Amino acid sequence: MANEFYALMGRMRNITRWSLMRNTFSENIQEHSHQVAMLAHGLALIRREILHLDGPDPDKCAVAALYHDASETLTGDMPTPIKYYNPEIRAAYKQVERVAAERLVQMLPEQLQSFYEPVLMESDKQIAVIVKAADKLSAYIKCIEEQKAGNTEFESAAIQTMASMKDMHREELDWFIAECLPAFSLNLDQL
Repeated sequence: MANEFYALMGRMRNITRWSLMRNTFSENIQEHSHQVAMLAHGLALIRREILHLDGPDPDKCAVAALYHDASETLTGDMPTPIKYYNPEIRAAYKQVERVAAERLVQMLPEQLQSFYEPVLMESDKQIAVIVKAADKLSAYIKCIEEQKAGNTEFESAAIQTMASMKDMHREELDWFIAECLPAFSLNLDQL
């Protein structure tokens, strides 16, 4: 296969997240990836410009975040309780994601493969940490939105996700949680 990559990325809108939970509104991986890209860009900027810490380029973080779930166009979205059930399942799923990412690279024109390979294979660990923090933050924001709509189904997910974010010990994430996250609980008139 060659040159099907972009058409397949367009299908990200067909893959629904949070499939095991009752949702007041559905979220697909295309919407999610867009939000994660904005958050990753912001977290990297906060790290560099507000906290004055070394870190990866914010623009590269945004691009990596846009594609962080790209392999799910081939694998589908594995629900978190299954994906993290035990180390063996997690390792097996990581291998499935890797094979899917390799296949996606092969769907690109040869001249573009070297640009997308590090993004799709998540080979830059500094960027990957920022994207992971943004991914968790996006999940927590989804929990806030569901709870604002009266959906108590997301209470446990919110508690677990916040604990997971705190366990990351990322200064830029802690800053965002303290300074920016409260605004997500406001309604439009309050914003």
